[in-house]
Amino acid sequence: MAGTVKMKIKKGDLVQVVSGRSQKHGGDRGKQGKVIAVYPEAGRVLVEGVNRVTKHVKAGASDRGTRTGGLVHTEAPIHVSNVAIVDPDSKKPTRIRMRVEMVERDGRLKATRTRVSVRSGKDL
Repeated sequence: MAGTVKMKIKKGDLVQVVSGRSQKHGGDRGKQGKVIAVYPEAGRVLVEGVNRVTKHVKAGASDRGTRTGGLVHTEAPIHVSNVAIVDPDSKKPTRIRMRVEMVERDGRLKATRTRVSVRSGKDL
């Protein structure tokens, strides 16, 4: 993928998976979780408890001599188009709109952008 993707989702947002396999069939659609990390260059987000994968880690020893390695369960990134921000009022997925306000600061007009929920109209 060339370039970075414009991301409306930020780290710490509560999101819901809106596409993919249903939970009934072993998928993650419908699950909600907090965004752990955002990767704009890949157009992906890392969501807590979603898209869990099993990694095989080679056995080794830590500084104290304990054995490490084996099967490690961790989250993998999911494409940003497959998640939607959860509305703070209805707890359902919503789209995001940007509200631009002109604020006077130090004698100059400056535009401030605020993320707004399309479903309820509340600020995010």
